[in-house]
Amino acid sequence: MDIIATLAKELGLDKEKVEKTVALIDEGNTIPFISRYRKEVTGSMDDTTLRALDDRLQYLRKMDERRQEIAALIAAQEKLTPEIEAALNMAKTLVELEDIYRPFKPKRTTRASIARAKGLEPLAQYILAQRDAYDPAIDVYAESFISTEEGKEVPDAKAALQGASDIIAEDVSNDAEIRKNLRAFTMQHGALTTKAAKDEPSVYENYYDFSEPIKKLRGHRVLAINRGEKEEFLKVSVTVEQADALAQLEAKVITNKKSPALPYLMATLTDAYERLLFPAIEREVRTALFDDASEGALKVFSENLRNLLLVSPLKGKTVLGYDPGFRTGCKLAVVDKTGKVLDTGVIYPTEPRNDIEGSKRKVLALVKKYGVDVISIGNGTASRESERFIADTLRDPACPKGVKYTIVSEAGASVYSASKLGAEEFPDFDVTQRSAVSIARRLQDPLAELVKIEPKAIGVGQYQHDMKQARLTEALGGVVEDCVNGVGVDINTASYSLLSYVSGINATAAKNIVAYREENGEFKTRRQILKVPKIGEKAFVQCAGFLRIHDAKDVLDSTGVHPESYAIAEDLLKRFDYTPEDVRSNNLALLRFKAEQYGKAKLAKELGCGEPTLEDIIKELEKPGRDIREDAPAPVLSTEVLEITDLKPDMMLKGTVRNVVDFGCFVDIGVHHDGLLHISEMSDRYIKHPADLFSVGDVIEVRIKDVDVKKQRISLSRKGMKDKA
Repeated sequence: MDIIATLAKELGLDKEKVEKTVALIDEGNTIPFISRYRKEVTGSMDDTTLRALDDRLQYLRKMDERRQEIAALIAAQEKLTPEIEAALNMAKTLVELEDIYRPFKPKRTTRASIARAKGLEPLAQYILAQRDAYDPAIDVYAESFISTEEGKEVPDAKAALQGASDIIAEDVSNDAEIRKNLRAFTMQHGALTTKAAKDEPSVYENYYDFSEPIKKLRGHRVLAINRGEKEEFLKVSVTVEQADALAQLEAKVITNKKSPALPYLMATLTDAYERLLFPAIEREVRTALFDDASEGALKVFSENLRNLLLVSPLKGKTVLGYDPGFRTGCKLAVVDKTGKVLDTGVIYPTEPRNDIEGSKRKVLALVKKYGVDVISIGNGTASRESERFIADTLRDPACPKGVKYTIVSEAGASVYSASKLGAEEFPDFDVTQRSAVSIARRLQDPLAELVKIEPKAIGVGQYQHDMKQARLTEALGGVVEDCVNGVGVDINTASYSLLSYVSGINATAAKNIVAYREENGEFKTRRQILKVPKIGEKAFVQCAGFLRIHDAKDVLDSTGVHPESYAIAEDLLKRFDYTPEDVRSNNLALLRFKAEQYGKAKLAKELGCGEPTLEDIIKELEKPGRDIREDAPAPVLSTEVLEITDLKPDMMLKGTVRNVVDFGCFVDIGVHHDGLLHISEMSDRYIKHPADLFSVGDVIEVRIKDVDVKKQRISLSRKGMKDKA
């Protein structure tokens, strides 16, 4: 197989670009590095395209290895024909390869193998010949196989015919083309059917009597059904019209419908289908449905995670983190504008103590002492009561003006708090104090804080616990890596957990950077990183462009310009009479205009770089150290509390998209229960997937469609409104 040609065709990419990109991957370059600093080579492929290419590359290489293994195994049996070799080369999936190898696999004991051992293969071939007439007749010929030999007993003609039938059935079920066609037929014409396994209410009641064509089945339904089956609430089966499926077999096996062998073969095909083929096809179809559903869910999860990590940070604010609770109280943590913890505390404004006044005094004291700008409240247990308490506190005449609050998702905060990393960062804090710090910091800089948490624990996916965990971890790790490198990292303030996601830096090197920093003080130049143990020239090339040193002596060290391009950047500045100080003081407003007037293609050629690299250098010089998250919607800050009982149909509210799933998105409208904006209510036009319209972190306007206070359910709509809020 020509893997490069296959990749180019499947992904719609230029073959030469694919070949050069694969070479970069094979040389050990990271995806973020290739995406950012090798655009001329790749044709400016983005991170997502590169990861798709890399995933498919590994799959095709795995297939190629297996193809060669199978060819060698069949050749060792001296059965590798040109036809089999051609079939192996044409196989498009691992399943197809295994289908071809199936007849040559070392056999366990089966009904067919026992029949072969008894010498019944000639009888099977006699029947398969499908002659116009048989002399002797099939049943008469079968009598010649009667045997009393020990271990090869065939008591009568009926037993001989059964053995021959078993051989034919196995051969039919092992035919790669038959399996491929039947699998495709089932996917096209079959249905997934579910029944109740227990006579009791559950969240799976919608599937207690359910059937849907496989070709129309949505991924989230597959994952829900699989979970219901695993929890023993559902019985699940693939259903397909057997007569139609058998017709597929007949078309392949029956060559003479007038032959006396027809009744024998029809009975054999029915047995082959019911006993061997359909159970295997059902398993394969279920596996294919699960794999497709998982990949679909993973794509949504990855996009949600990407958007959550790239939510706009609330910079330059002192934040009071508030971790709500009942019996154990509400934990507080004040962090300054840089994220440093200034103070912690515990208050008890909720049940059972209800110490409202004492709690209010403590919160106001912290707000005044440290100049708190925003209170960040976790959305977990007791958050409703806590929000009401904070809103009342902010109305107190003693409270400084301008202080606001916001609700943040505390998903994963407890995971971080109880983790080894949390204990290392705050060894003197208990678990709940660490949670309060996390809740404050994830408002200030979501990316820097959320990288400390296992991505699948952040809570922006669907059915993540039902997917293949290794694949989930790998894919989400890639998303975090892309986001961290896309934003860039301040090497003098970043935690080792954040540094460990930087291109070319592993966990050991990240810890070494922090240790070096603590021992020697701040890094002054990017080249200084080479003094850190475990970071050599190769790692430096991969990571340098993503690390920032603010207020560095060389201003380029604070930008995304890679050190390999410093000479180009300096030459560019000189050509248009600019100095490094102009970069530092943001005095390059006309740089782009001058470059375009000169001719970017001509300029790039003279500077010795490609146009994409020139464009990136200009962007970085125009806004050195610019944070790409600045364009994202800012967090919604509040001063008043809203209850679910305040909601009425047709009320218009602004909310923040918290999660996007296949069937819609969940929107936080400030009442502690996210409303569901179903895909059917998102727009007046047809929407293929919610992610086509909205992303996690979007601030949108919605209309209340319906409120069920008893079930705490809120239905939202955007019909009649513009698609873009």
